[in-house]
Amino acid sequence: MSATKNNSRKVFIAITGASGSIYAERLLEYLLTFLPRVYLVITASGKQVITHELSNSLLKRVMERGTDKIRLFANDDFFAPFASGSNAPSDMVVIPCSMGTLSRVSYGASTNLLERVADVMLKQKKRLIIVPRETPLSVLHLENMLRLAQAGAHIVPACPAFYHKARTLNDAVEFVVSRVLDCLELEHNLTKRWNSRMV
Repeated sequence: MSATKNNSRKVFIAITGASGSIYAERLLEYLLTFLPRVYLVITASGKQVITHELSNSLLKRVMERGTDKIRLFANDDFFAPFASGSNAPSDMVVIPCSMGTLSRVSYGASTNLLERVADVMLKQKKRLIIVPRETPLSVLHLENMLRLAQAGAHIVPACPAFYHKARTLNDAVEFVVSRVLDCLELEHNLTKRWNSRMV
């Protein structure tokens, strides 16, 4: 995708209280190499998990004082521009996505900004990427994922692979992030493609 197209893209990242805030952290770092600005919302429980799981991180700095390239919205801000279908973002990624958030999005609850923007993405047929992080999965979880997939969302579970011979935690994290970048149609070299030598 060209730099000009990237400059016009508005990617909205949503972080929930599911474990795995490192996935969101790494995705943000890579998006900032592609895009002039990224838009962000973090749920209250998401902030607690970030504080617990990450130290000296980009996300903690954003929560404390913001940055020029990351615009942080409050989750109760229904006057945020993306809360309307007339100003929908180009793409939305919920990473990591808790089962509670997934359930509410699948039923169109729209009780906060995150859920409302996800609803906007689905009704406007825009790209919505959900990265659930839970195990084991109940029938209710699976039914909610199916409902969202049928509505047009990409479901990208946080399931690292090891065929690229991951040796570190970062390698495993980057595999999941690379799958999200693929769904966003952004070129990257985070991981080796399967049997790319055969292409």
